[in-house]
Amino acid sequence: MKSEESTVPAAHFHHPVRVYWEDTDAGGIVFYANYLKFFERARTEWLRALGHSQQEMVDTTGCMFVVQDTRVRYLRPARLDDLLVITVDVTERGKASLRITQQAWCGDRLLTEGEIRIGCVERATLKPTRIPGPILEAIEE
Repeated sequence: MKSEESTVPAAHFHHPVRVYWEDTDAGGIVFYANYLKFFERARTEWLRALGHSQQEMVDTTGCMFVVQDTRVRYLRPARLDDLLVITVDVTERGKASLRITQQAWCGDRLLTEGEIRIGCVERATLKPTRIPGPILEAIEE
């Protein structure tokens, strides 16, 4: 039985993710690219916890977040049925972009860590634009 207790260090936001069969490779280990999906889900739920959703942002402001850059380091594998905790910490705030540090934990084991830079762009043109004020305010609280 896998441990479901988490001793994850303090972070701005935590999101649980269960590892399913579809997340693993032929060796039963989480396929490396799926950590980016886990990180994306956690950022989406983090934004929702701040009172905003991706769709609402597009509908009300005409802008959206896009990934500009990623750096991921793999330390230990996750396996089928593991309960992971994905963390989200904003480490840099710009007018049109955010640098976010994310980690994947299983219990007290750090499995993967990454740094993701997301930018705010106009949906129609994909040109950079300022992050909407209400979202920046929510992030800064």
